[in-house]
Amino acid sequence: MYDIFQTDRLIDLWLTEDIGSCDLTAQLMIDEDAVGTFHMNAREPMYIAGIDVAARIFTRYDAALSVTKLAKDGDKVEKGTRILTVSGPARSIVTAERPALNILQRLCGIATETARYNAEIAGTGARLIDTRKTTPGLRMLEKHAVACGGGLNHRLGLDNGVMLKDNHIAVAGSIGKAVARAKLKLPILTKIEVECDRFEQVEESLAAGADVIMLDNMSIADMTTAVKFVAGRAKIEASGGISIATIRNVALTGVDYISTSKITQAAPAVDIGLDE
Repeated sequence: MYDIFQTDRLIDLWLTEDIGSCDLTAQLMIDEDAVGTFHMNAREPMYIAGIDVAARIFTRYDAALSVTKLAKDGDKVEKGTRILTVSGPARSIVTAERPALNILQRLCGIATETARYNAEIAGTGARLIDTRKTTPGLRMLEKHAVACGGGLNHRLGLDNGVMLKDNHIAVAGSIGKAVARAKLKLPILTKIEVECDRFEQVEESLAAGADVIMLDNMSIADMTTAVKFVAGRAKIEASGGISIATIRNVALTGVDYISTSKITQAAPAVDIGLDE
């Protein structure tokens, strides 16, 4: 879940970026005392994420605006669904419109893409998780959107867990030494994950007591071998090169988690309109 204080700081940046000193067109074309009611409509099927943020943009810009949310985060809606209504000073509505639409289209796009990937692995037992490959400044919102689409969050930041990659292992001298060093001062409830791209690294990671083993860019055959070898003694994550075309075959190897940046980095924005 995202933090309201941090979100307000982001909203202020978005509004400042888009408006500048004033909305010149609104000032020229709309009378100061004009009021109106506008509706946000889904122009395609989608999963909702960020509806509270979109609503907050309007009221953050002008407290006189009244917003009614007609959908909630996590909802699946069809084309033509009215998802939000905003009423009040017409100038303020059209001025705050674009930042509200931009973030909602982006977050709903991530939730919708996440749901699409999730559907491909239904019934396999594997769970879809995200990565830290997010838009700078928008991580908490984009990871919230992943959750709205049915995915799980991996680390929110570097302080959320220990992931030993090739460079950490190289500095430590071996996987065994790296895991042992991490365990010396690790908080008791924090997990250790080791990134492996060869089967012998899987063997070493399991022997060292890793909690999670990441199979990085491995073939389906190698993943299947690794899953059989680990046999539930550690959780297994598959990562690297995952696409909508390959994810189900990866899931069928028996891995516990599948991570992909495609659900954040490559998610297309959905089409939402603000209509009177």
